[in-house]
Amino acid sequence: MADNNSAMAALFSPSLVIFDCDGVLVDTEPVANRLLVRLLGDVGYEVTYEECRRLFVGRSLEAVVAHVEAALGRSLGAHWPDMIREESLKAFAQGEVQAVPGVEGLVRSLRIAQLPYCVASSGRLEKMRFTLGASGLLPLMADALFSAQMVGRGKPAPDLFLHAAREMGHEPASCLVIEDSVPGVQAAVAAGMPVIGYAGDPHTDAAGLESEGAHVVSDMSALARLIGV
Repeated sequence: MADNNSAMAALFSPSLVIFDCDGVLVDTEPVANRLLVRLLGDVGYEVTYEECRRLFVGRSLEAVVAHVEAALGRSLGAHWPDMIREESLKAFAQGEVQAVPGVEGLVRSLRIAQLPYCVASSGRLEKMRFTLGASGLLPLMADALFSAQMVGRGKPAPDLFLHAAREMGHEPASCLVIEDSVPGVQAAVAAGMPVIGYAGDPHTDAAGLESEGAHVVSDMSALARLIGV
């Protein structure tokens, strides 16, 4: 279903809202992917910005490394993931990290409605705390952060969303996931959770989100109406 929400108020009635982080709460995808394109080129894996987003958005860094090493037929070295993480934090520090437009208002509306929420991201806790802090969202989110490093398998496996639901004390079917990546939508569907695909960024694969089972919206006000807050 595409974004035609004027006649579809409160389509979802979750007991818990689970947010992805990058691209849903904080606008980090452009900086992160331009950096990744450059660093992948340095090791001989040439990829365009558009291809990088299509291949890797929503996946853990470990999954990116595995993909690139398989394509190159060699190891990138044990230090490479840590180097990427370090360079990413430097890049975020150099550029202003913004909250996704409208998401702070949505989160505050959830708080007013006393509707529980949390964050479940492929990124590490250090990165989430950094970007959420830089965007001003951390005080609203700090109590419920879940990372793929806490589970055996990252997205598109359902493990992370199931872990977040279990820790927050909610049944999977009563949760609602907000995602901007195809692997994230696949993970939510595999977890038995309804999912809204946020496609506010023009590079987001909106058709891919929809084809995997997400209800796609392009702005946070439409998303808020679907939840009824």
